Amino acid sequence: NTLSCEVIRWSDASWLEDQDHWWMAGIYRDVYLFAKPRAHIFDIFAKPQLDADLVDGTLKLDVMIGNPESLKVEGFSVDVELFDGRGEPVFEEHIKMEIRETDMFMTQVNFEKRIENPRKWSAEEPYLYTLVARLFNEGGDFLEAVSSRIGFKTVKIVGREMLINGQPVLIKGVNRHEHDDRTGKTISEDSMIKDILLLKKFNLNAVRTAHYPNDPRWYELCDEYGIYLCDEANIETHAVYQKLCRDPKWMTAFMERGMRMLQRDKNHASIIMWSLGNESGHGANHDAMFAWFKHYDPSRPIQYEGALAPMGGVVDVTAQYWFQGRSATDFICPMYPSVQEIINFARDPRGDRPLVMCEYAHAMGNSCGNLKEYWNAIRSHHGLQGGFVWDWVDQGLLLTDDKGVEYWGYGGEFGDEINDVNFCINGLIFPDRTVHPAMYEYKYLLQPIWVRAVDLQSSRISIFNENYFTDLSGYTGRFEVLVDGVVHQSGDIEIPEIAPQQTQEVSLGVVKPNMPAGSEAHLTLRFSLKNETPWAAAGHEVAVEQFKLPWAAPVKADTPTAALPSIELSHSEGKLSLTGEGFKLVFDNEIGSLVQWTAGGVDVLSSTNGGPKLNVWRSPTDNDGFKKAQDFMPSGSKDLYHWLENGLDRVEHKVESMDFEQVNGSMVKVTLRTHVGPDNHPQAFVHEHIYTVRGDGSVRMDNAVQVNVGIRNLPRLGVTMTLNGDFENFSWFGRGPFENYRDRNAGSLLAVHTSTVAAQFVPYIMPQACGNRTDVRRLWLRDGVGTAGLEVSAADGAVMEVTALHYTEDEIYRAEHTNELRAVDEVVLRLDHVHAAIGGASCGPGTLMEYFVGPGTYRFGFEFLSILGPSGK
Repeated sequence: NTLSCEVIRWSDASWLEDQDHWWMAGIYRDVYLFAKPRAHIFDIFAKPQLDADLVDGTLKLDVMIGNPESLKVEGFSVDVELFDGRGEPVFEEHIKMEIRETDMFMTQVNFEKRIENPRKWSAEEPYLYTLVARLFNEGGDFLEAVSSRIGFKTVKIVGREMLINGQPVLIKGVNRHEHDDRTGKTISEDSMIKDILLLKKFNLNAVRTAHYPNDPRWYELCDEYGIYLCDEANIETHAVYQKLCRDPKWMTAFMERGMRMLQRDKNHASIIMWSLGNESGHGANHDAMFAWFKHYDPSRPIQYEGALAPMGGVVDVTAQYWFQGRSATDFICPMYPSVQEIINFARDPRGDRPLVMCEYAHAMGNSCGNLKEYWNAIRSHHGLQGGFVWDWVDQGLLLTDDKGVEYWGYGGEFGDEINDVNFCINGLIFPDRTVHPAMYEYKYLLQPIWVRAVDLQSSRISIFNENYFTDLSGYTGRFEVLVDGVVHQSGDIEIPEIAPQQTQEVSLGVVKPNMPAGSEAHLTLRFSLKNETPWAAAGHEVAVEQFKLPWAAPVKADTPTAALPSIELSHSEGKLSLTGEGFKLVFDNEIGSLVQWTAGGVDVLSSTNGGPKLNVWRSPTDNDGFKKAQDFMPSGSKDLYHWLENGLDRVEHKVESMDFEQVNGSMVKVTLRTHVGPDNHPQAFVHEHIYTVRGDGSVRMDNAVQVNVGIRNLPRLGVTMTLNGDFENFSWFGRGPFENYRDRNAGSLLAVHTSTVAAQFVPYIMPQACGNRTDVRRLWLRDGVGTAGLEVSAADGAVMEVTALHYTEDEIYRAEHTNELRAVDEVVLRLDHVHAAIGGASCGPGTLMEYFVGPGTYRFGFEFLSILGPSGK
């Protein structure tokens, strides 16, 4: 026998497969031949449904018989059995049905049986039954058996709610392309399981199979582990958006793609909705698909975002078209709406369908700002039922440079002259399945347990179970009382068996600890799995919450200067030297900053250009603008355009004046006034920085910055300094432990976190700003043995944003791949009064206005202490 296969690279079908992903030719899924008896079971359609009371169920079954016309199957029979999850038979006896042939109907048998109180399938409890159908000939001889795992569930749309087993389950989802950095579109079962375990561990419950039916094994695994699926037809006509969907010549192609998907996948419990495709306009061909789907499988609703699009383009951001398209979608399923738009929809009485965002929060690079605001809106407005983040995995392909260093490549690196550069690098996880920091924010916002403070003075809280089908008996809880970020007390939380969607108050029995002067206290609550599950070990943390405790501490008093050692002052050749007990600082009038700082014989600064100096620039994120594809950001459309237009990437510092005053023998004040800006706007920023140096070696820096550029949103406003490279050990009292920004820090806990400077770098495939920490009260940088270093605090009880890396902003900005980066030995420390938020403007709404860093005058301060001696004081 000869088996031949032809792969067609381009065809008319290419117009229907214009998705944003790698277009890879060839066969990347299993293709196989199999033999059946001449008379055989051609197909089974299992329809396990729940009755109206959602207690009992009914199993309906259509078994289609395949046979050549010359073979009569009159008198043949089909035997049906159903087994529960333990392999025990559900029916008391086999169900046997005899086949009758007729010209009026297809050759099939139909079966219906009531099932008393079956175990229900949901993502929380994915209980599966096994259905077995056997075919016998007229003499009772066995011919063939087929089986399918099925789950009893009901999905209905009632008004503004999609109800799964009667519950308006929130869709905590993500779009997922099939991608492997080594094998492309060929996905192993191990990779699929790794994805599912990550989804479950990070509290996601749903996947849109963007934008084509996935490998058949994926559906079986989602049935087993419990993932809701939006199964999407392989149709996207992006380049001819409203053309093919309205052309009758293409109707068969549209229909076949939808029909094949539904017929292949129809028995999977995990599928809760069908999708007619993606970004293909809306026409009669979609309406024909919708009508066929509804007739063939009325048990599932249908979504299609193109039905909400205007005639001339993609989904309209003004949402004026969201009330149309009923002939092709049961949902309002927009792409990248703003938070305000979905709130406006929820308040509009015309909205009588559930809103599930088919794509939102474009996760390109350092992204996913504003997620908190989306989920606050979803939980507080009826009719908003969640959505699918775009998307799951960075679609980078593994490459190796001429030095043997591996890195991930993107569009344009493979001779593909027409490409979208790194626009497929937009996942929540890296290609090797390590996670982006944004995943931790999403995990927090999707968690199934929520806590509200009732009375923190008496440590009373209320716990809400956001699950829909399971109580909280499967979880354990712990509380921690932190004083200045360090745990001083901890204990178990007695969690009641709180029913789904119910709340109950709990008393923790916390005892107020001793509060040192100037300290603050926080209560952290952690909830974990009590027992091992198929997707996580016992003890896996699923939810966390934190509150500031209302306990006052004594005010911290300053040490009187009279009790401090004296400072010797000298001034010559434009340099001001301050020498004290164990330290020396040198200010340079020409440079406008400290150029030398030694403490205990150790250099704190790394060079004569050490700082602190005003810093207003960051290497742009993909949301700020596409640094390698600036044609993608027409005038005014991206923050990066305004930053470059105003020269923020090339500012110079020019000193206007330096004054100093010996306040007393143990205190000196140094006042510097600096103009900062590009050549064409040298006074874009006017920076007055006052240093108060005390005899104990402490330095306070007070800043007043006047912003004279008309930019709506600056990259940042703070100072940068280059420190001794030995200060590798990095700890901070602020939010962490992972990277966070002002619009992406809801899931970041306040504590003293310990790490290294090297570990702060996040290797986004397109290098960009990274490593920020918010709400930092204090930080410590120490050498390897902890005997030298620097402590920095935000002045006057304020907070700061902090980044400590081995890379300059310019190094990150110039690099287009991670292998091009060259780390410096020094520690580049950035202390920000305010740092631009992240937003999602690479494709979608940008940063919310409340996070903008605009023009005006800003005042802020920092306090520095050198760390000396073996005790690290």
